[in-house]
Amino acid sequence: MDQVVRAKRAQFALMVMFFTQGMAALSWMPRIPEFISNLEVSNEVWGSIIGFGGAGAIIPLVFTNKLVLRFGTTPIIKYSAYGIALVVALLALPNQWWLFLLLHFAMSFLFSTFNIALNSQAVAFQKRQGKVLLGSFHGAWSIGAAVAAALSAAIASYTPLVFHMLGLALFCLGLFIWSSRNMLTPAEDNHEVEREPGNRVSWLKTPKYLWLLSFGAFAGMWPELVIMDWASVYGKQVLFLDAGSAALPYTCFIIAMIIGRFSIVKLTEKYQIARLSQIGGAFGSIALATSIFSSAALAETNQGLALFLLCFFFAIAGYGISSMVPGFYSATGHIEGLSTAQALSRMALFNYTVIIFAKMFMGSLIDASSLPLAMIFPIVMFAIASVISGFVAKKHSTDKKSETLAYPPTSPITEIDVP
Repeated sequence: MDQVVRAKRAQFALMVMFFTQGMAALSWMPRIPEFISNLEVSNEVWGSIIGFGGAGAIIPLVFTNKLVLRFGTTPIIKYSAYGIALVVALLALPNQWWLFLLLHFAMSFLFSTFNIALNSQAVAFQKRQGKVLLGSFHGAWSIGAAVAAALSAAIASYTPLVFHMLGLALFCLGLFIWSSRNMLTPAEDNHEVEREPGNRVSWLKTPKYLWLLSFGAFAGMWPELVIMDWASVYGKQVLFLDAGSAALPYTCFIIAMIIGRFSIVKLTEKYQIARLSQIGGAFGSIALATSIFSSAALAETNQGLALFLLCFFFAIAGYGISSMVPGFYSATGHIEGLSTAQALSRMALFNYTVIIFAKMFMGSLIDASSLPLAMIFPIVMFAIASVISGFVAKKHSTDKKSETLAYPPTSPITEIDVP
């Protein structure tokens, strides 16, 4: 086969795989209120379920890279994708919290394994082509997530949850099978090429600046995670919307975030990415606060206006948050004494650990107060991320190397470094 044709097929297959990944990852989130209702749990318990369930993503950080080095990326991608489709199909069936927790843990585990191998192949393909392609791959992920959210909004009111999840799982499985046939073979992905050995720095000697960046990354991604987990619950419990309408605010948020992330490359030709994060965080945190408190105030008197304001200001917040994670991840390439891989691995482990407890705390906070008041937590984190971004921009203002763009990751890095 002609090399150009082969490259085009592999690139399209990767795009489809990222798109399908986004669909599968977001397939269930717009219908979270129904999962909570099926399980008959409180918001506090739900927060604990999604927190501990998400811990499954940490384990593959330790071993997946070794599997990739031995078998190549495509076999790992293919079999973990089949597992993802199976778990998504089963997710709506349990009515016991512990069984749902096991499925959620398995789903997090499989997505993490899948993501590591998929992003490894994307990087290998980019190197083979000699040009930046990760932005389009991660953009495809975001589009898949948006399609899943929009689809849920369109069919939630008249499609039983079980049929929704089963149908989407089968659709994703078909795309997974097709795209895996055209991806790089183990002979093409350079999986046996070992990384160059580097100096190991003890965790106790991790530079303080990396901990600041790690906290900033958490603060910048936390509003996105909260909106992902709780936006549909907010629409149903606070605005008294049906399942379809309750999914609209998150759909607006993620579409605006996609637009923002695709505009990063152009904007960074003139502006620092950390400066974009600072400005986006300032406007985004104000927009998020306005969306919550204006819609809550109007919920009983003008439901339509409340929904419009929530969608409008969510869109502003989504655009504002789009450069947050790329900004902090870009800065990790310039940590004195640590390689980029070491810095990213420590940031990833920090964020995974903090997010587990933050999700538990968020559920407890909602039960102890109310959902609108609990949203102060992500709003404050959004503002803090803006402040830290300003510090990063100032620190790197004279460092041209720090202008290098890092695209928003849709997965953990390849492994945890243990000195």
